[in-house]
Formats: sequence, C-alpha cells, structure tokens
Amino acid sequence: MPRPRRKSPGPTPGPAVYAADHIPTGLRPYFQEYDPDTLELQRHANLIIERTLEFGTWDDLRWLVGTYGLRRLRRFLRQFGERGLRPATFNYWRRLLGIRQWRHTPLSTPKGELWNP
Repeated sequence: MPRPRRKSPGPTPGPAVYAADHIPTGLRPYFQEYDPDTLELQRHANLIIERTLEFGTWDDLRWLVGTYGLRRLRRFLRQFGERGLRPATFNYWRRLLGIRQWRHTPLSTPKGELWNP
C-alpha cells in the first residue's frame, strides 16, 4: 500500500539578506557606543568579529564567515580572543575552529572578572 504524501508546509525561508557593507541589523544593539552606519567592515574588523562571536545568532555568524572568512576569524582568536572574549566564548570558538596556539594575555585577570563579586 503506498504511503500518503505529506503536504508541503510552504516555501522555506531562505537565508537572511544582509547589506554587503554594513553590519547585520540584529547586531546593532551590541554596538551601542558606536554609530553602526559609520563602522567600516575592514577598518573595524576586530570589533565586529569580537561582538559577533560573543553575541551573534547563527545567521549573523554565517554573515561573519562570509564577510571575513575562517582564516581571518582564526587569526582574531589567536591574537585577541583570550582577552577580548569571555572565557567560555573563547574556549568554545577555539575548540570549534581548531585553535591550538594563541597569544596568552599578559593580564592575570580574564575579561569581566575584575568587577564581579
């Protein structure tokens, strides 16, 4: 006996569309101290990478990889990741992207721990 066919739920939503020269709209709240329209993708790359790795959604991360590439993200993590990201975030991305060596922070207190009780 043939199986009944399932009805299609309709068209599936495609990937989010982002402007090629601006940060995604969903990331704007994480740049409160900046005017997001004046951020330049190449000039402010470290800032944009840091905030997106820390707070971005999967769609934002797809945009990040498409904009900068995995090689650039790995370089950021090696150079600035331990000091620029929370320890849990740094370790997550370090393991996911296979980073085995990185520049250790000269400061003994990781980011965010100085003021926490």
